[in-house]
Amino acid sequence: MKETPPHRKAKPSKLIEVISRAKSVLITGHVHPDGDSLGCMIALAHLLNRAGIKAVATADRKALGGPSFLAGVEKLAHPDAVAKKRFDLIVSLDCGNFERMPEPIQPIAAKLPIVNIDHHRTNTLFGTLNWIEGHASSTGEMVWRLARKAGWKLDAISAEALWVAIITDSGRFAYDHTTPTTLRCGADLLRYGVRTAFINDKLYCSFSRTSIELKRRAFSTLSVSNNNEVASVTLTGKDFDQTGGTKADAEDVIEIPRSLTGNRIALFFYGNEDNDETRVSIRTRAPLDATVLAKMFGGGGHSRAAGCTIKEPLSQATKTFRRAVDEWLAQHPSA
Repeated sequence: MKETPPHRKAKPSKLIEVISRAKSVLITGHVHPDGDSLGCMIALAHLLNRAGIKAVATADRKALGGPSFLAGVEKLAHPDAVAKKRFDLIVSLDCGNFERMPEPIQPIAAKLPIVNIDHHRTNTLFGTLNWIEGHASSTGEMVWRLARKAGWKLDAISAEALWVAIITDSGRFAYDHTTPTTLRCGADLLRYGVRTAFINDKLYCSFSRTSIELKRRAFSTLSVSNNNEVASVTLTGKDFDQTGGTKADAEDVIEIPRSLTGNRIALFFYGNEDNDETRVSIRTRAPLDATVLAKMFGGGGHSRAAGCTIKEPLSQATKTFRRAVDEWLAQHPSA
């Protein structure tokens, strides 16, 4: 595997060959994994172990958010723990660039072959082998296709994990990248007894008091401009410290500005005045491409959902980004 040149695009058949030869596989997603990343990690680790391929998935179980109810979460190993163990292959799922991996994983990832599976079209092709499909609804859909091609047998645990991966990134089969293949995937997963109503209630109808309090605070910061076309909310480290929340508890805060009638660009700022780093989540409506804004600041993502980090304190970063938004929006007036 080590002789494989970096930045090589590969087909699923090649990935299956490489994964099947591995003696010990470490499966990782991006830091603070969302439903797609987490569901894929749980499903692939479970499928490989059932197929006789030793595999372990890694994530911090204290920061998983809504999908933390999934069976298989209890088997996730903390990044600090797996960083001390030996593997001969890493599979990265739903991770747009090397630096988005959990920090403890990065040193060992730098020394091992990496199979990179992702649906972010801004993926940097950091893997030894890269299977990137920017048109796919989710990385979960890609893992399902990989499992079917490899003959890895699905069951209730892997099916529910992949269902969560797909519905969270496809907007419950509503977003632009939902295709006939996406729906065929969903139909196939239902054959294994996926508890659709239970999962829907867990993800979209049940929120902790911490999550609701963070939303309340975010609502109080709502800022609207450009005749409702631009709207933003903000949370600070103090908000999380006072509520005891994590980033996972604020995962859908971006929906507050996005839900405004007439909104074209929704923003969620997270940062502090005493720290030169501010995270920005971006949502856009067609035909605006969120990755254009994200790339201005070294970020990436999808055409309707992207993000970036600005190396400035919160108030300055907010001004910097909003200037960029105003200039960009002036070039793309509404119809």
